[in-house]
Amino acid sequence: MATRKSAAKSNVSADELKSYYRDMLLIRRFEEKAGQLYGMGLIGGFCHLYIGQEAVVVGLEAAAEEGDKRVTSYRDHGHMLACGMDPDGVMAELTGREGGYSKGKGGSMHMFSKEKHFYGGHGIVGAQVPIGAGLAFADKYLDNKRVTFAYFGDGAANQGQVYETFNMAALWKLPVIFVIENNQYAMGTSQQRSTSSADIYTRGEAFGIPGQVVDGMDVLAVKEAGEKAVGHCRSGKGPYILEIKTYRYRGHSMSDPAKYRTREEVQKMREEKDAIERVRHMLLDGGHATEDDLKAIDKEIKDIVNKSADFAKESPEPSLDELYTDIYADVLPQGDAIETEEA
Repeated sequence: MATRKSAAKSNVSADELKSYYRDMLLIRRFEEKAGQLYGMGLIGGFCHLYIGQEAVVVGLEAAAEEGDKRVTSYRDHGHMLACGMDPDGVMAELTGREGGYSKGKGGSMHMFSKEKHFYGGHGIVGAQVPIGAGLAFADKYLDNKRVTFAYFGDGAANQGQVYETFNMAALWKLPVIFVIENNQYAMGTSQQRSTSSADIYTRGEAFGIPGQVVDGMDVLAVKEAGEKAVGHCRSGKGPYILEIKTYRYRGHSMSDPAKYRTREEVQKMREEKDAIERVRHMLLDGGHATEDDLKAIDKEIKDIVNKSADFAKESPEPSLDELYTDIYADVLPQGDAIETEEA
């Protein structure tokens, strides 16, 4: 069974705890449905599921405020749902339909929402990290007290551009939280075999960036660490690093059989560390919810997810005209020519 913890010891209300449970459950059920649709051939290309890591983004969103920004890698569905993007639009984009957030042209790895300040999942490993610093630079320039969460994994932590970004963010005291979602296996190589540092967050010390390691299977621990990091950045002290140690239950992507670890290892994590089960026990043990209450939440979430799948299936595929939209900015009046040196 998952480790139990008394709700009385947590610095959250019963309603907040139920909210975290619901948000994590939405991500899990959504990802399970996405896996089913992928197996049916309704989702093509790459599809990286977030199952097991739900507490990371739900905990940090609990520490965020309206106007804060987020940017992440290609394992991005959970981040979209946690920041309030519509499951219908996310699922429709996964299936390449017109009703998707990128009108069916982006797929799993390329969705954006200006309204929710979600600046995309990015398919190039580590590419989102300097983008996150750029978003934070804009906020510093505007002096609007906003914070950017730049998510990346333990594998991306070995990319050179990450450390170039650390240097600039520290130099300019940018309000960016570098979130290392350490699920311990990168694509398929364990951290012990790929990374010299036992704790990756300590690499920020060379740039004067403070940080800490967090139990990513405990949503309350993530929330608490997130609040500390947000307070640091919002007060003008510069960047902060959170290394959140979590665990993905599925392979790197839907095409990964995950033979680099044993089934027993995964099962042990599910039984002893699962973040959703941890909160479930807190609600039940603290008398904040009954089994019937939680069953009702589960039914509500399943209905939302099933609706999103139906919406995706019924949404038409994008028309050929969509190939030519959202490609280049229309900066010139129609008919004007660009002058060249030869002219």
